[in-house]
Formats: sequence, structure tokens, C-alpha cells
Amino acid sequence: MEGLKESEANLVVYLHPSMAKCVNDAILRELSSLLFTYSETFDGVVLAYDPNVRSNLAKILPGIHPYLGVRLKAKLLLFSPKPNMLLEGEVVKISRQSIHAVILGFSSAVIADEDIRDEFKYKVKHGKEVFVSRHHKKHKIKVGTMIRFLVKSFDEEILHISGSLVAVHTGCARWLDANLEEWSQADRANAQQPKLFVGMILILIFAEALALYGLIVGIILSSRAGQSRAD
Repeated sequence: MEGLKESEANLVVYLHPSMAKCVNDAILRELSSLLFTYSETFDGVVLAYDPNVRSNLAKILPGIHPYLGVRLKAKLLLFSPKPNMLLEGEVVKISRQSIHAVILGFSSAVIADEDIRDEFKYKVKHGKEVFVSRHHKKHKIKVGTMIRFLVKSFDEEILHISGSLVAVHTGCARWLDANLEEWSQADRANAQQPKLFVGMILILIFAEALALYGLIVGIILSSRAGQSRAD
């Protein structure tokens, strides 16, 4: 899945002097406060960390209550979804108007009906709502399905994603993995459609130009023939 990245960060953690005897615990507590929140500094949501204290020495900062500045290097696992990235999530709710999913257990995603391609038809089977492919009956999206979708936008404040199922390489992740060749061919066919369309336009333009050229030549020859008879 896209949207995940590792980053190394040089950090300074400020600790109260009362924490001098349990520095490691205090550092972990501070780093834990970053988890599952969006950080503009790291441009992503912090999912995990692996700290490495660079020195046993701490700098005492001046002030009424002097704090200790501990330098450390940390490896961070970040979740940073961008438009057109391919993500996966578990479907938790389906309605005629939308599909709701959860990514990595904490971020919500909604795919509105206008972002679901026409291939999928909404149905209610045995009291359960489901989207079924018109072309492949086994390609279904229901509650519990792991779906693969494209990111349209990401709200960092509430960790909410707006997604899309318009592209042919989106849908039920299990079905896509099992039928890779089939949807790949469809994807290539869709990619060739604009080229075919442009080619047809060029052929039509050429045909019209050729017809116009023939008409002009005919007029010229007819005019010359008329002049010859007059002479």
C-alpha cells in the first residue's frame, strides 16, 4: 500500500528535572504523545517510532523551572496519503450513496456514489447492502471487504480521506489480486482509447481535406473546360 514512509528525525525532548532519574521513560512518554496525530513537521501521521538517544548528557535550559534538553535520533513510520495514491481499507458501511472504510484501524475514508464507476451496481442481498460488478459477478464490495482505492483528498485535522473507485485497478483487493491480467488488459484498453479517438479525428480531418481538395480540383478543371469550348 502506498502512503507509508519511513523518516529519520533529529529531535530534542524537553524534560522536567524531576524526570532526570527516569529519562528513557520520559522520552517514550513524550514520543507516544505524537502517535496517530498529524505532524506538519514530518508531513504525516506518526504510526510508530524507534528512538536512539545520542548522548547521556542533557543541556539545562535557563528559566524559572530549568528543563533538560535531551538530543535523540528517532526512526519514524509515517502515514502520508497524497492525491492519486493507492490505499487499502476495510469496508465498515455501505449505502446506495457511499462506501465507508477504515484504513490502518484509525483513519476513515468515504467514497461517494459519483466516485464509484458505473461498473458497480448497488444491490441488497439477504438484507445486506453490496456493490456488485456488472461484468464480473464475483467482484463484490460488502462490509468486511478490503478495498483498494485512489486518494482524492486528505483532511489532516480529522484524518479523513475522500476516495475514488473510478479507475479499473480499484475495487475488492482480493479480486484484483486474483484477476491481475484481466483488469490490466482493461486498464491498457482504457489508456488506448484517447489515442484511438485522436487517431479517428485526424482521419476525419484528412478525409474532409481530401474531399475539399477534390472539389477544388473539379471546379478548376470544369472552369478550364468551359473556357476551351468558348475559344
